[in-house]
Amino acid sequence: MYVLPVVPNRLLEGSLRLLNAFAGSELAERYGLHEPAEQWLQRGTKLGAELLSRAAARARRAASAPTEPGARFDLTPTEDQELVRSTMRRFAEEALRPAAEAADDALALPAEVTAQAAELGLGLLAVPEAYGGAAEARSPVTWALIAEELARGDLGLAWGLLASPSAAHLVLDHGTEAQRERWLPAFGGDAFVPAAPALLERRPLFDPRAPTTRAARKGGGYRLRGAKALVPLGRSARFFLVSATVRDEGPRLFVVERDRPGLTIESEPAMGLRAADPCSLSLDDVEVGPEAKLGDEGFDHQRVVDLARVGWAALTVGQGQAVLEYAIAYGNDRVAFGEPITNRQSVAFLIADLAIELEGLRLMTWRAADRAERGRPFTGEAHLSRAQSARVGTRVGTDGVQVLGGAGFVREHPVERWYRHLRTAGVMEGGVCP
Repeated sequence: MYVLPVVPNRLLEGSLRLLNAFAGSELAERYGLHEPAEQWLQRGTKLGAELLSRAAARARRAASAPTEPGARFDLTPTEDQELVRSTMRRFAEEALRPAAEAADDALALPAEVTAQAAELGLGLLAVPEAYGGAAEARSPVTWALIAEELARGDLGLAWGLLASPSAAHLVLDHGTEAQRERWLPAFGGDAFVPAAPALLERRPLFDPRAPTTRAARKGGGYRLRGAKALVPLGRSARFFLVSATVRDEGPRLFVVERDRPGLTIESEPAMGLRAADPCSLSLDDVEVGPEAKLGDEGFDHQRVVDLARVGWAALTVGQGQAVLEYAIAYGNDRVAFGEPITNRQSVAFLIADLAIELEGLRLMTWRAADRAERGRPFTGEAHLSRAQSARVGTRVGTDGVQVLGGAGFVREHPVERWYRHLRTAGVMEGGVCP
């Protein structure tokens, strides 16, 4: 529907109305202005029709003109995104969910899951064709959809699988051409290449924008000292992207290979997300060359933090959706006092509230990812989606267990594990970059 300008139309209409009234008035007859007024009225009507016709034509041309790709915020996934989304959903249901409980106990990604992820092309999607991958363009929206679908299977496994593409994204977004040529081709191969960002630190009120880990210049390279917490794939990652503060430069990312002297890796099992093999890193005067510092001048550490927050919000949406669907199915099957418990208003309203909260978080997350993809500022949107994900995730996990009652507390149902994931996700920073 095309809407013409309202104010000019009303002014034109009012002018013609006044001119028509004057042409038929006694004043026009007395001074011999009747015929001129009639001519002016005819000309005004013709001019008005021409102006309206031109306005309509301009509106039609503006609406039919091709717009720049991604110029508007559109919630509809493209055909390619819908294909990726459905593929990841099937992979999550058929591969991740059945393997999640054993992986949670083993504190590691199952080899068969990583092999299937590599066969699916998860690493290829993160690397452009120029570096041996299959990605046509960098798309935070697509990766937010991928994170959401994988987390519907299991958030712990999803985090572990996405740590490697996230490392590739950071090299792609912020690395020099030489760094991209060195590190990216490995991710486009047939095997799963474990690597992980390391931003989180174990201290109260941690701010990922101001890491206490330090990188001091030494000779032509750098010497790193500090510690990182809850880093995924700690016992298998080939390298880590460690955030550290450089004097007079601020926060930067450094590529630290696992065999560097002074780097100590210890398993750090948490309440949830155990399948991702969370570990702590201790950097005791770890020396790296100048090429280890990611990027040149203009490094944007705020974007690193913002994308990580969008990623965690997307993971929370996916795991929360799994809880919601499981609670609905259980409530419909669970009969008490002769009817399903979802017939009770207390249960039905609780589930409805969870659905509303999740949908709101999903829209906030997609909006932040969309702004990131179009190159617009999205720090505020990323922060809001992250803060909301911590609140909504905790509520969804808690209320999901409540719907199951005592059954939600036992491991027979996956809601117990998903609850632990969502509680842990509320304190996470970094580790993922869509």
